[in-house]
Amino acid sequence: MPERKATVTRETKETSIKIELNIDGRSQFEITTGIRFFDHMLSQLAQHGIFDIRLSATGSDQHHVVEDVAISLGKAFSQALGDRQGIVRMSHAVVPMDDTLAMVALDIGGRGYAAFEASFDNTSISEMSADLIRHFFVSFACEAKLNIHARILSGVNDHHKAEALFKALARALDAATRIDERIAGRTPSTKDSIES
Repeated sequence: MPERKATVTRETKETSIKIELNIDGRSQFEITTGIRFFDHMLSQLAQHGIFDIRLSATGSDQHHVVEDVAISLGKAFSQALGDRQGIVRMSHAVVPMDDTLAMVALDIGGRGYAAFEASFDNTSISEMSADLIRHFFVSFACEAKLNIHARILSGVNDHHKAEALFKALARALDAATRIDERIAGRTPSTKDSIES
């Protein structure tokens, strides 16, 4: 099986992003965005998705940093998955974290879409705007060309809600990107094609 790796660099007037991704990794990560809570969330993605991620991002505005990281990470996943042959494609995960229960279901089907149902009591979590959690999921889904349904089923603490969502995304991505040996070399679609 070819290596499922990608490197994405994004340079704009607002941000500078570099990402190295290995889908078939060992949870090794180095993540620096200048937003500590965002680093913590992205670390959950690497740890619980068993992905290797090296990510550095700089920018003067946290909205653009989060958005451009989501765009770049989505592109990295799309590139690393290549023609999608043999992948499980669809998966879901339900993750508890203390008071919180989060669910993420996704389909790596070539069409970007995000349904995000989560409310936060505060406008920020640590130093990060709470709305940027939703914005990350939407931007990531669009660029990774996958369909994500993310929902908080119950919960009180905003930190736990955000972290449970990222852990659920990680577990669902890990399962959906795995190779199913029964369909190795085939595209998991009756169309015999998934837009990449």
